[in-house]
Amino acid sequence: MGGRCGPCRGRDNVHSNESLREIKRVIRKRFACLAGALGGVLAASAAYAAQPRPWETGFQPAATPIMSQIEWFNDYTLWFIIPIALLVVGLLLWCMIRFRAGRNPVPSRTAHNTVIEVLWTVGPVIVLLCIAVPSFQLLTAQYNPPQKPTMTVKATGNQWNWDYEYETAKPLKFNSAVLIDEKSRVALGKQNLAEYPRLLAVDHELVVPVDTTIRILVTGADVIHSFSVPAFGIKTDAVPGRVNETWIKVEKPGLYYGQCSQLCGKDHAFMPIAVRVVTKDQFDTWYKAAQADLESANKALMAAVDGKNNVAAATRAGNVVAAAD
Repeated sequence: MGGRCGPCRGRDNVHSNESLREIKRVIRKRFACLAGALGGVLAASAAYAAQPRPWETGFQPAATPIMSQIEWFNDYTLWFIIPIALLVVGLLLWCMIRFRAGRNPVPSRTAHNTVIEVLWTVGPVIVLLCIAVPSFQLLTAQYNPPQKPTMTVKATGNQWNWDYEYETAKPLKFNSAVLIDEKSRVALGKQNLAEYPRLLAVDHELVVPVDTTIRILVTGADVIHSFSVPAFGIKTDAVPGRVNETWIKVEKPGLYYGQCSQLCGKDHAFMPIAVRVVTKDQFDTWYKAAQADLESANKALMAAVDGKNNVAAATRAGNVVAAAD
């Protein structure tokens, strides 16, 4: 019949099996590298995300130049506040001990002391000047971005959610509301409470590009709300019939949370703000897709930024290959 001998066919089968196993090993290695890389991306993004923490007494990590200035100004003023507080407490204790009735049965009748009066007049004036100068500089910077904004977003407060509108050549508008029930979390892939906390996670985050000066116009549709994101150093009232303006330039990608900071009604505690900061390429891709299908665009962005779906897919594929060995 012209067929090959048995030993030759056996050797060919051995070589084929070895080649197949080698290919599988390479695939598993590639999947492992992919999962590790995506896991690193996820860890990096989570490290930059800012949200309230239990028993938090300090600021959230600064994500904008304004918030960095606020942190500096806070530390700067402490250099005045702490010594003054210690001085006042020390003087009170000294007076209580030195001039108590048991030690001074005959009190002094001194009414004026020129040196003391000059000191407690000139000293506070100098302290106030040292605090006022950087304070006015910070206030000016909050209303005057260093570069002209390249994007404008309008945030409208409702009872009790937010409307976001990108004012571009192709406008995009959507509503952002708190996630309450587990069914909605599962549908949107936001079951992880560490990343999407209770009463802070929303169905549609405000998406903005990193390292971009963005003008934010804030107004209210019914009552007074307040657009506040601590990591950005912004807190602007949303007043019906009036448009207030602020700006941000976020330096670190991630997911940032804030809340309405005005008592706007019975569901005031259920009106969070979530801002997802991504690269400019990711934002451009998301923006084009969101104009056609917002839900699909958000899920694709989550997969690209968080890497969770990709890591899970890589892990499952790696398990399939391992089971085939």
